[in-house]
Amino acid sequence: MNNSFVFFGTPYVARDTLAYLLEHGYTPQLVVTSPDAPRGRGMVLTPCETKVLAQEHNLPVFSPEKLNEEAREHIRSFNAEYAIVVAYGKIFPRSFFELFPKGMLNVHYSLLPKLRGASPVETALLMGDTTTGVTVQKMVHEMDAGDIVAQTSVPIEETETTRELRRRLVGIGAELLVRTLPSYLNSTASLTAQHPDDATFCHKLEKKDGEVTLGENDEKNWRTYRAFTEAGGTYFFTERNGIRVRVKIISA
Repeated sequence: MNNSFVFFGTPYVARDTLAYLLEHGYTPQLVVTSPDAPRGRGMVLTPCETKVLAQEHNLPVFSPEKLNEEAREHIRSFNAEYAIVVAYGKIFPRSFFELFPKGMLNVHYSLLPKLRGASPVETALLMGDTTTGVTVQKMVHEMDAGDIVAQTSVPIEETETTRELRRRLVGIGAELLVRTLPSYLNSTASLTAQHPDDATFCHKLEKKDGEVTLGENDEKNWRTYRAFTEAGGTYFFTERNGIRVRVKIISA
């Protein structure tokens, strides 16, 4: 089994995918994550979920602030054949694609070319989609525009939120990745080019996007609530004793 690869990823989405790879005999030579970040009330520097898992398995971890030439040379020193990228959180310079002879594989949580970008799960719920999916793509320098290596469609349940849907997609995506790797690595997989005319895009969500106006549009508010369970939450403003108060919606 070819374990000559580097794994790039940061949050629990990447951690769970890495855990599945490890369970099935795919052990990376190096795990690259975002740097430790301040968390909690005390704003204590805390490693990301993927780094914690990697350290538990005694895997080499690299957490560069920037993907500069120094970082590139460090990654190149591992002489990996390919890379797997899951929710890493940084844009790769063009020169990084030259490091891996067999390319860089990315797990993206939509049916590409639909919903390229940073928030495909949330956007699918905001749009009221009833179906989404997972795509394994061979990365290129253009965002989420690489050839499709494998893809599977996933129905969205009527009351499913981002928290529930994303976790389900992560499991499906990890299984699809492991099932796809053998044929991809021995060059028997059929790659499908994306048609740019079919591409749609989603942007990085901000906290302000979770605001709803009660009574304005119930369907829109319901979609927003479902979409923002992991992206800052849904909230509305009201007045109490002449003071504007922000009220967070915990469940709906």
